[in-house]
Amino acid sequence: MSTQEIEVTEVLVVGAGQAGVAISEHLSARGVAHVVLERNRIAERWRSERWDSLVANGPAWHDRFPGLEFDDVDPDAFAPKERVAAYFEEYAEKFSLPIRTGVEVRSVRKADGESGFIADTSAGRIRARFVVSATGAFQHPAIPPIVPEDPAIHQIHSSGYKNPEQLPAGGVLVVGAGSSGVQIADELQRSGRAVTLAVGPHDRPPQRYRGRNFVWWLGVLGKWEAAAPPQGAEHVTIAVSGAHGGRTIDFRELAASGIRLAGRATAYADGRMGFDDDLAENVRHGDENYLSLLDEADAYIARNGLDLPEEPEAREFLPLPDTIMNPVREIDLRAEGITSIVWATGFRTDYGWLEVDAFDGLGRPLQTRGVSAEPGVYFLGLPWQSRRGSSFIWGVWHDAQYVADQIGIQRGYERYSGNAVPAGAVAEPMLMEA
Repeated sequence: MSTQEIEVTEVLVVGAGQAGVAISEHLSARGVAHVVLERNRIAERWRSERWDSLVANGPAWHDRFPGLEFDDVDPDAFAPKERVAAYFEEYAEKFSLPIRTGVEVRSVRKADGESGFIADTSAGRIRARFVVSATGAFQHPAIPPIVPEDPAIHQIHSSGYKNPEQLPAGGVLVVGAGSSGVQIADELQRSGRAVTLAVGPHDRPPQRYRGRNFVWWLGVLGKWEAAAPPQGAEHVTIAVSGAHGGRTIDFRELAASGIRLAGRATAYADGRMGFDDDLAENVRHGDENYLSLLDEADAYIARNGLDLPEEPEAREFLPLPDTIMNPVREIDLRAEGITSIVWATGFRTDYGWLEVDAFDGLGRPLQTRGVSAEPGVYFLGLPWQSRRGSSFIWGVWHDAQYVADQIGIQRGYERYSGNAVPAGAVAEPMLMEA
């Protein structure tokens, strides 16, 4: 393509992770011309931004798209991260999806004085009527500005952590007790490291209860379909793990294994890390979340007459240790031999490449179920985009279906020719694309 030429397509999809693969399948099924651009490989974040031992937190029968099963993973087992990445490659091949890898989208802007958008990419310019940002919300590691750079303290985000051997010798502070933080802390402790885990607010579902995985319980109880997080729980993480065959996270057991627990990390000065006095409260709220799900599950079983085995031991907890009731409030990192901090503190978005009027003052997408405030622009892969399950593998597939429907509706409007209807005649309804 010469510098004067420009490629034309109807829909440009940016990103070929699970969101990009999903929307491409739905657009292909509708016969909509489109191209998916990915600067790295398909599902790259599963490969290079996860630790070596990571497995999916949900079983293989659930954490997949409808059109393809894992052919080499037991349905009730948890697929390793490399297998998940390979799954999306297989999916793209099965449906012959128009994905181009190794192409970076540098900018997208509204075309001057006409419909559509112009994208500048590392492979040339593309004109598209519609644009789908399928980059999701997990774009750049978010590390709170608590600890300044210090040669004595190795700091790394969970997306850059690979294995215990990667870190310098010494103890480790893991900040964040969602799924990533808990699993990394457990792996480090099993490797022989002295580990401190800073624990914030969290939900704590049972990995299995009465013969069913937590994803099944969240499904039949309608919890995946929640449209918005409860008030005050917008940033609450889920502490669950598919590691070691899948197990329920219990912070009492982590403490008993030798992991020192603390509250949320709040301040750092002169080599000392300070923590909130909220550890016991966070553990208590996690327990309440756990027990309430058991109560709902028991009621569902009774109401529907299901023959599932009782599991009274699921309600039996170890006593709360003194290390939780009276947690450490400050740690001298150097004195205690802590040489590394792993920040399992989530991600921030970056839509600097998308130069349209579709964001609030904090750079967050203005959208409803993926339909942007900028006509012709759509988002996919956002947490709580339409429901609790939106950022999960199966959830993004259903959100992509909705976004594809909305693109089809707009295509239908644009095909309207403007023919006048004679006075007294009844106009036939215009059929929109499904």
